[in-house]
Amino acid sequence: MKYLVMVQGAQADYDAMNGKASAYSPAWNEQDLKTMFLYMKAVNDELSESGELIDGNGLAEPAQTRFVGRDPDGRPVITDGPYRETEEVLAGYWVLDCASLDRVTEIAERVSRCPVPEGVPEYPVVIRPIPDSPPVGEW
Repeated sequence: MKYLVMVQGAQADYDAMNGKASAYSPAWNEQDLKTMFLYMKAVNDELSESGELIDGNGLAEPAQTRFVGRDPDGRPVITDGPYRETEEVLAGYWVLDCASLDRVTEIAERVSRCPVPEGVPEYPVVIRPIPDSPPVGEW
């Protein structure tokens, strides 16, 4: 079964990782970042070796987001970047092919233990099943 495993964050987290502390999160230093990246690399390497990793990536900071929608008259409305007040957003993801929900839950629990500086906000790791569907054109 395929699963989407998501980690969340906020603009303040990205700012903190760039050394800018706030009431929301302490500043990270170079060693903090290195420790986090090495931990996540180990997780990714193991998932790749086990054949469970289909795709995964961290995402750019929310300030680089673009929203595309439509106004009531159907004209496009384009807005760049959420404001700093935006709460949680998707910070990174994995698409995994795991034998069971229990297995993907083990992986998510491991991801949740990623080392971070004291005082950094904690977010749940979100698991969403990706249902098997017929190939496009067979609907």
